[in-house]
Amino acid sequence: MSQTTPSTGSDDTRGLTSPDRSAPPSAAGPGPDGHRRPTTLIVALVVAVVVIVVLVALLVWQRDGRDDTVTQPATTEVPTTVAPTTAPTTAPSTTTSIPAPVPGDTASAVFPDPSTSLRFDDPVAAARAFAVDFAGFTDPVLGEFMPGDRRSGEVEVRPKADGPATTVIVRRLGADDSWWVLGSATADITLATPAAGDPITSPVALTGSALAFEGHVDVEVRQDGARAPVGTGFVTGGGDVVRPFSGEVGFTAPTSGHGALVLFTTGAEDGRVWQVVVIRVAFG
Repeated sequence: MSQTTPSTGSDDTRGLTSPDRSAPPSAAGPGPDGHRRPTTLIVALVVAVVVIVVLVALLVWQRDGRDDTVTQPATTEVPTTVAPTTAPTTAPSTTTSIPAPVPGDTASAVFPDPSTSLRFDDPVAAARAFAVDFAGFTDPVLGEFMPGDRRSGEVEVRPKADGPATTVIVRRLGADDSWWVLGSATADITLATPAAGDPITSPVALTGSALAFEGHVDVEVRQDGARAPVGTGFVTGGGDVVRPFSGEVGFTAPTSGHGALVLFTTGAEDGRVWQVVVIRVAFG
């Protein structure tokens, strides 16, 4: 029998023809699975992202450049605004208004006696003379002058180096601008009434507080020009802690219009003056 050769007609071979592998596939054409390739879309997205990143970088760089240009002048302008404000404020502080001494204003002082020629050009010397000749200290220990202003200040006086302090108040007074004592104070004796400068009559009522040996505080009423008192007495405060006191001290009619009220304590060992409070008073 003769063999029959298969027919190669177009109808039978159309579906069996192999594709032409020499031609490159189209970028937008379908893939081997029949779906369209997304290559073009991916490339476009990548390009867009790159462009956005570049634009953001440019914007940040420009903003930083503007910030630099703004902050730089600010630091250079600071000295020009501070300098003018400090100069005018220092000059007026060097001037202080001090009233000139008035002749006869020594009436506010308790020492020295204005009727004598005793005067002091040193505040510590005035405080020492007051402590010995007026207050009755024996060989006192004096501290340095502590100025309060250009015309007044304080000097501490102690019965011994480790004893309690009495503060002597001094001030320049009079036509010669010498140093005078206005009074004295101490932490252990506080006189509430009368106050400095008050007029007093006999008997004078005293109130305050004190800490002293057995609470005892001696009181003297003196007139100007005399060391001897015109009246004496005492008040009792606390012996262990500061306690209030009140009492009355009588005195004879003074011959001077002004004087001093003196309150003092004495040491338990030898009876020496320990602390002194002195205020200026007028006799009413």
